[in-house]
Amino acid sequence: MTKQIKVLVVDDSALIRSLLGEIIRAEPDFTLVGAAPDAFAAKDMVNTFNPDVITLDVEMPKVDGLTFLDRLMKARPTPVLMVSSLTEQGAEVTLKALEIGAVDFFPKPKLDIANSMEAYRAEIVAKIRSVAMAKVQPKLTRKTPTNTAFKYKTTEKIIAIGASTGGTVALKSLLAEMPIDSPAIVITQHMPPGFTKTFAEHLDKISALHVKEAQDGERLIPGCVYLAPGDRHLLVVRSGADYRIKLSDSERVSGHRPSVDVMFQSLAQTAGSNVLGIILTGMGKDGAAGMLELLNSDGITIAQDEASSVIFGMPKAAIDLGAAQMVLSLQDIPSQIVQILNRLGKEYRI
Repeated sequence: MTKQIKVLVVDDSALIRSLLGEIIRAEPDFTLVGAAPDAFAAKDMVNTFNPDVITLDVEMPKVDGLTFLDRLMKARPTPVLMVSSLTEQGAEVTLKALEIGAVDFFPKPKLDIANSMEAYRAEIVAKIRSVAMAKVQPKLTRKTPTNTAFKYKTTEKIIAIGASTGGTVALKSLLAEMPIDSPAIVITQHMPPGFTKTFAEHLDKISALHVKEAQDGERLIPGCVYLAPGDRHLLVVRSGADYRIKLSDSERVSGHRPSVDVMFQSLAQTAGSNVLGIILTGMGKDGAAGMLELLNSDGITIAQDEASSVIFGMPKAAIDLGAAQMVLSLQDIPSQIVQILNRLGKEYRI
């Protein structure tokens, strides 16, 4: 018998509660345990029904969604899917929710959704299932960034990181640990348009490195981190002696745009042994095939371990495929990067 996933909807909009409730009730393995219009009703339903997943709105009367989430994570940690508006302000609040402990987020349905209802239904159902599998992680204590500066300087090395569900918090932890003279870092994090610029700005505030949303054609330089924009693939290409960003609107790969596979495969073709590829927490298998190509091109590869992953999907797929040379906890990855690059680095070019 299939295990039922108990879902609680928390949203001040009666229309959204009705829509999400209809979607959830239609799934044979979902049970809608309640639909709360505010945090007070939600608190009672959490205590009564002990849901497996909560879909949570941010803007609610009396107590806002972030305050409710913070209290929930302290009292009864539960997998939460934020259902947010795709606005700049919505992105800010959603990223804050992920820092507090929400597993993932999904856009609110639009009023003209009738024409694309089936696509919306399929995507949010998949999100709820993936969030139900998540391990709600205790908040990581940020360590003081080590002053373990690399014993080399080079623009030749590139660090490439792929992530999905749980990746926003993992990336924040990892980048906070990286030395200021790190090689260029390229990142593909599954995220819709409108969120990546705000996310890059958040990362820039906590990292010694300069973090930005990637621009088409710009050269990779050390000390900078380039985040793939939402809905565009990030590739790295050669231009003379330089590595440069190429953004692409081509078809989705492995179900995603941006795709980790696309980024890794471009690096396998252009940089090979100069690349250190890392795959972090996430649902699905995006990045596994690309990481194998990277490994076969003499790149070095690392997968996040199960214990520290929110969703052990993408790292497991890479490990099962034989693409990961090392499997490490999130907290051990920065120090391992420093050790590897100190061992390999030997050139300097500006």
